[in-house]
Amino acid sequence: MRSERLFEIAKRLIPGGVNSPVRAFDPYPFFVDETEGSKIRDVDGNEYIDYCLGYGPLILGHNPPPVFDAVRRELEKGLQSGIPSNAEIELAKKIVSHVPCAEMVRFTNSGTEATMNAIRLARAYTGREKVLMFDGAYHGGHDHVLFDSKGAKSPGLPETLLDSTLVAPFNDLEATKELIDGEDLAAIIVEPVMGNAGCIPPREGFLNGLREICNDVDAVLIFDEVITGFRLSMGGAQEFFGVKPDLVTLGKIIGGGFPIGAFAGRENILREVKPEGEVFHAGTFSGHPVIMSAGLATLESLESENVLEEASEFAEKLFDFLRKKLDYSVNQAGPMFQIFFTRDEVESAEEVRESNGEKYKSFHRGLMNEGVFLPPAKFECCFTSGAHSPEDLSLTKKAIERIANEVE
Repeated sequence: MRSERLFEIAKRLIPGGVNSPVRAFDPYPFFVDETEGSKIRDVDGNEYIDYCLGYGPLILGHNPPPVFDAVRRELEKGLQSGIPSNAEIELAKKIVSHVPCAEMVRFTNSGTEATMNAIRLARAYTGREKVLMFDGAYHGGHDHVLFDSKGAKSPGLPETLLDSTLVAPFNDLEATKELIDGEDLAAIIVEPVMGNAGCIPPREGFLNGLREICNDVDAVLIFDEVITGFRLSMGGAQEFFGVKPDLVTLGKIIGGGFPIGAFAGRENILREVKPEGEVFHAGTFSGHPVIMSAGLATLESLESENVLEEASEFAEKLFDFLRKKLDYSVNQAGPMFQIFFTRDEVESAEEVRESNGEKYKSFHRGLMNEGVFLPPAKFECCFTSGAHSPEDLSLTKKAIERIANEVE
């Protein structure tokens, strides 16, 4: 098997043989040869219906012609200049026109950079240090957010950060209020729908409650919409749930399949960023014209087609089938879903941890053998796209039926 041989080579050159730990699974990950629409083909000739979609960016599916054409046109102009281009203005216009809180935008190279800079900006704006996040959330790989309910998630984090980062249980407003009481809070950062603890939507009133808390203590409310931005609706989760934050972080979809991030929000806060203000942010590739063009073509496609509605309807049909066929807990929010091998409702990261991980691995392996690819870990989210077809849905249902006994 070529994938197995390539993995053995990779392990000698790259820690664990992968460049992100979520890509690793037993006995070895497959290596991609080609992608198109809703499908991935590996180097051994196997084809899979893809519900991972690059971990979220590919809302239009793999290699959509409008994005491909926009990238080709931009590449003909050059690769990189480090000088402003019209493409970044046009993408910024799109974001500001759709996202309720976005009055100004600053582009970064990743979601990690976006959240890192949004938190720095909130601290500078308020003159305070403490930030509250939620157990199970993923806001990128920088030191200030690598925490969960048990403390630091990685060796190498400065102990001093424990004093500046508070961690509350998601969907528990009362516990959040108790944790904040008496603290000098700069910001609350939250994934409106948690996408790195599977898929966990907010309880009714939870996001509104966070907005009220921030209003009461003059803290900045940051929605991390790297996953939900331009996915739940054109205005993201803040439009979908009707709650307006002060700042938002974006990524994934706005890059059309290329590395990107952005932080956006109220003009009076964004004007604190250099060179207009004193808050540092810089990046050699920030606002890269090829990526801006890919993102712009993606958002224009979302405007002109019913992609989000169709992808959400597809996910809902799969959600209904999974619940009826397997009788386990399934969560869905728009074109996002995940199955948890527990019969209890899942509304927090702790409940995800308590679900049966071995059954999820068995489910993942079984579906791969049937030509369906889900994220390998139960803590990741499954995605649907505008490229998924009725035939894909039918084939996926049949695959689930064939392996159902393996996870009962």
